[in-house]
Amino acid sequence: MSIFVDKNTKVIVQGITGRDGSFHTKKMIEYGTNIVGGVTPFKEGEKVEDVPVFSTVKKAVKETGADASILYIPPKFAADAICEAVDAGIKTIVTITEGIPFKDMLQAVNYAKNNNVRLIGPNCPGIITPGETKLGIMPAKIFKKGNIGVISRSGTLTYEVVYNLTSNGFGQSTAIGIGGDPYIGTKFIDCLKEFEKDNETDAVVLIGEIGGNDEQIAAEYIKNNMQKPVIAFISGKTAPKGKRMGHAGAIISGSGGSASEKIKVLKNNKVEVAELPTQIADILKEKL
Repeated sequence: MSIFVDKNTKVIVQGITGRDGSFHTKKMIEYGTNIVGGVTPFKEGEKVEDVPVFSTVKKAVKETGADASILYIPPKFAADAICEAVDAGIKTIVTITEGIPFKDMLQAVNYAKNNNVRLIGPNCPGIITPGETKLGIMPAKIFKKGNIGVISRSGTLTYEVVYNLTSNGFGQSTAIGIGGDPYIGTKFIDCLKEFEKDNETDAVVLIGEIGGNDEQIAAEYIKNNMQKPVIAFISGKTAPKGKRMGHAGAIISGSGGSASEKIKVLKNNKVEVAELPTQIADILKEKL
């Protein structure tokens, strides 16, 4: 099985005619993703990779029956595009865009949540169920179908970990990049809950980083609710306090946001933490 998306997911691409939207539409179709339409205002009637373009999400959903959307929309317009997708009846929205103003995302995340819509991101690489579907910018060739769930705040670190897992014979049930911004739609706990219920996921890899306290919240949830093993890795051990490191959310503003504090809390809640990304596969070999 998988979480959130699978081979039956019907996807539209918001911003399909732009540089990133058209490039990644091609890559997603090549992977097998069921892209049924795209949306760019005032470009209805055009086609990208033989995919019809509509002017509004509402019309795209009506014509194609789409239930998921992926956004390649400039930051200034991304929050409105999320709300448009919610209003059109889309149930899963993946937001690749980074640099969306915090106030805009605060409103968009709450709007999606109040309408029972799954919002992934922003500032994330997307989600992939290997062998079935890919909504995002991930390099597909490193992924392999299997029984390890992967949740990550970091894009490139996800790729490093997945490459190592695949090289060691551990395929993935679903891998999801939840995004590195301070305010995101889907968090660690949301994914952990679904992976625990998924009968084809045997273990979960959680990749965290400095900033915020999501890892600490996840640690407590794991201790109280997870029967499946969870292996964690936290990046940013040498990051200086008060300096942004990569993501907008990766800023240590207090002791709770440091890598050392996150690792301490995870271990105190009986979560095994790898010192290096390459150690994750070795720990899994002991657990499974």
